[in-house]
Amino acid sequence: MKDVKVLGPGCKRCDAAVQMVHDAAARLGIAVQVEKVTDYAAIAGYGIASTPGLVVDGKVVHAGGLPKAEDVSRWLAA
Repeated sequence: MKDVKVLGPGCKRCDAAVQMVHDAAARLGIAVQVEKVTDYAAIAGYGIASTPGLVVDGKVVHAGGLPKAEDVSRWLAA
């Protein structure tokens, strides 16, 4: 199971990023646990200055804006 954190204040882009993760996981047949991290201090702890950010299995893979769907799939498959 992949552990995914979506870092952001809970905006529409953050919600879209959560949906992208779920969609990619369903396409790949991968189980994911998605956590929304909205606390600014926690987000800053990952070194993220712009949101949404994605953390997959403890590694920051994206920050700022929505990622491409193929990138999300690649990060989950890795």
